[in-house]
Amino acid sequence: MSDTPQPRSRLAEVAAGLREFYVGPYRKTFARARQDEDDLFLVIVMAEALGVPNPASYYTVELLPVVYEQFHDWHRRMGLDRSPLDHFSCC
Repeated sequence: MSDTPQPRSRLAEVAAGLREFYVGPYRKTFARARQDEDDLFLVIVMAEALGVPNPASYYTVELLPVVYEQFHDWHRRMGLDRSPLDHFSCC
């Protein structure tokens, strides 16, 4: 019964500490960048429904059920009280 930590777990603790040291101060920036990427992805997938011609609509139409759940949060973030789509009302 030894209380000394295993080298692998010790290495994992050091890696977690280094990650927190370098990422911690920029956590909001990373979260904002991720939100911007998610919003861009949603606009690309919903482009055809928003009236923007989308040459990749054949591929993005399969992703519509995935982004429908995020659509309400997206149009609220964009400052729209109601859904901009006539045929899709989420609220």
